[in-house]
Amino acid sequence: MNTSNNNLLEFLGEKLADLKEFVMKHLRVVVPVAVGVLALIVLIISVSAHNARKAREQEEQAAAAAAEAESLLNVDSAVLAVPEVALEEDAYPAVNELVKKYFVAMASGDIELVRSYNNNIDDTEAIRIEETAKYIESYENLKVYTKIGPSDGTYLAYVYYEEKFRDYEESIPGLEAFYICTDDSGKLYINDGEESESVINYIREASLQDDVVDLNNEVASTYNNMLAQNEDLSIFLVDLTESIDTAVGESLAQNEGSTDTQTAEADTGEDEEEKEEPVAGTTVSDIVKTVRATTTVNIRSSDSETADKLGKAAEGDEFTLIEKRGNGWSEISYNGASAFIKSEYLEDASVEAVVNVNNGNDDGDDASTDTQTADTQTNAASTKTSGTVTVKDNVRIRASASTEGDKIATAYVGQKLDVVEKLANGWTKIKYEGQIAYVKSEFVE
Repeated sequence: MNTSNNNLLEFLGEKLADLKEFVMKHLRVVVPVAVGVLALIVLIISVSAHNARKAREQEEQAAAAAAEAESLLNVDSAVLAVPEVALEEDAYPAVNELVKKYFVAMASGDIELVRSYNNNIDDTEAIRIEETAKYIESYENLKVYTKIGPSDGTYLAYVYYEEKFRDYEESIPGLEAFYICTDDSGKLYINDGEESESVINYIREASLQDDVVDLNNEVASTYNNMLAQNEDLSIFLVDLTESIDTAVGESLAQNEGSTDTQTAEADTGEDEEEKEEPVAGTTVSDIVKTVRATTTVNIRSSDSETADKLGKAAEGDEFTLIEKRGNGWSEISYNGASAFIKSEYLEDASVEAVVNVNNGNDDGDDASTDTQTADTQTNAASTKTSGTVTVKDNVRIRASASTEGDKIATAYVGQKLDVVEKLANGWTKIKYEGQIAYVKSEFVE
């Protein structure tokens, strides 16, 4: 056993001596190789450490971004507290300057200029501004009442103005609300395109504070008193609204026709779809529009914050819309009668065309039916009426179903008219003082 160990030790000693001799002889080769191997090992360790550090940094950045997104989501969905701060009159010169420029642009009908101050003017609104400007001389006596907005650099502005028309001596009072923001360059602009639910709720709550409601009621009362005391003014505004609505409708129809023509030209090689013809014996008598409450809101007996409360609408409740008024209120059908809700708390739910089946000749005798129709048209005195309609707003009675038709008389709020038929073109045929006449359907119910 000892002999074997001794032999092993002698063998190892010889090998070590041989290795030492090899290294000494080849020192110039062995040392560089060893250094190279060591450098490669160090490089591999360094790269691995760098990659690990980079991965950690990426994970940390992703976590920070997720946390920031969650924070923004929480802020957007949060309920922003609305401070009880009184309205300030002409308190911010920069806001006053923006409002002044905006109303000058509105009076001139310069849409590009209007859009440079307001970030959300759609094509329909642009047409209405252009048409209205044809009748506007100026906006006078501007007064800007403000409350602080939901964040730094934002304001809620309630602007009183007096509208001076070209063809009327008196100025008409009005009030308009704006949400004003500051862009990245520090420039103020009117933000009509706000989509944040928390900001919208903030604006709504601030606008329901007593001083804002009082201001709105004061202006509305002045306006309504002017109409009550001046019949000529009522007639003037009826005609003006009618003219503007007609012009806007015609312009939209022209634009739509132009678009349809372009589409048809692009589809020249394709089969034309057949246009659906009206079904004989039926007429579209009216358009029924349904609106939906977007939150819990009071239902009142008239279009005023001080009017009697008839009940409450819960979020999601739907009502038949009678009329959306220009003063910010919507008239609805409620418990079999008319009632009012602020328009800002309603959204469109559906629009339905109501089709009535006429009492035609079911035995196929078309000639007989045509004769009856001709007799009805030529003999107005024999036309049978189907009840009455009530005038909702002062409106012209005309000899034909057109704003170009001769003016026969003016119907006033609350007046009853014998109705013959509600037409699909937006007019109602009536019987007035023994003759057939017409009124715009939107002004009667």
